[in-house]
Amino acid sequence: MDRRKFLKGTALGLIALSSPISISAAGEATRLVPKRGRLNLSFKPYELKLRHSFNLAKYSRTTTPDVLVQLEYDGIIGYGEASMPPYLGESIASVCEFLGKLDLSQFTDPFRIEEILAYVDSVAPNNRAAKASVDIALHDLLGKIMGQPWYKIWGLSPEKAPNTSFTIGIDTAEVVRKKVDEAAPYKVLKVKMGLDNDKELVEIIRSKTDRPICVDANQGWDDKEKALEMCHWLAERNCLFVEQPMPKEKIDETAWLRERSPLPIIADEFLQRLPDVLRAKEAYDGINIKLMKSTGMHEAYKMAVLARSLGMKVMLGCMTETSCAVSAAAQLAPMVDWADLDGNLLIANDCFDGMKIVDGKVTLTDRPGIGVLPI
Repeated sequence: MDRRKFLKGTALGLIALSSPISISAAGEATRLVPKRGRLNLSFKPYELKLRHSFNLAKYSRTTTPDVLVQLEYDGIIGYGEASMPPYLGESIASVCEFLGKLDLSQFTDPFRIEEILAYVDSVAPNNRAAKASVDIALHDLLGKIMGQPWYKIWGLSPEKAPNTSFTIGIDTAEVVRKKVDEAAPYKVLKVKMGLDNDKELVEIIRSKTDRPICVDANQGWDDKEKALEMCHWLAERNCLFVEQPMPKEKIDETAWLRERSPLPIIADEFLQRLPDVLRAKEAYDGINIKLMKSTGMHEAYKMAVLARSLGMKVMLGCMTETSCAVSAAAQLAPMVDWADLDGNLLIANDCFDGMKIVDGKVTLTDRPGIGVLPI
């Protein structure tokens, strides 16, 4: 593949999911001739279209850039995905550039997962979503070779998977009421906050339902005293926890808040990869693990195990993603206290069939790998 021509000329579109492909300068897909007994990587950009404008404390958007990945070995294909919301600092161009640097055909044994992912991690720093796309595809591939879903390979009990929250973004009163109605099947609501009308938003939701809520301020509360007042106010309104209330740089202020808050304080933007778990212990009650931050399932599993050993709460989250990445994350669901796995429900052009939410609960299937089928 000519990477420069790819980055210059590739058109956005749905990946041809039946077999590995290469992308021409005109954006046309052609079949790759796979190297037998070796890993073969292919990828293509995709744009996720949101059902509603996604409004947070710092920005608003209606689409999310995405790259869909295939990893083939002896005719078996694993699917992966890189989703790139703005704060990750990645783009379709950067993900494609990173993936274009990889030579996975050097590996003849896909089960050498530590060796393969160590190589992927070493190619360039950061690029976490790009690395996650390869990790997810590798896990899907290996699970299919073994004929088992990953929650079984990890020895997890699917009935222990929690309910998922459904996200209510910052919006007008009319749209918020509509979103609450749409969220009727879900037993927990996630409320995006961080602006001056936070209390008004909660009151609108409370006028419609008394279901438990969890709050994500997305670093929107700059003052620790105000943050503490909000935590007490929310505790009286059936709130379960507060996620990333203050800017990630304000570690001392967050630790001060954690000591006084009646609600658990959960790290999100503060936390990226495994070494950050120990740092989070200093200021947070728990962590929010997302595959696009952690470089994928392999490291996410290690993060959950470490957090548990430290007595911390564990939340499993996602970006706006297709059912590919959401289903990959769901394999970890039996390990966590809370799940926020609604990213595929927030888009209008999901191109996979994967894990389901049944009566508000994350429900895993016996499909091998990450449990997805291309649509």
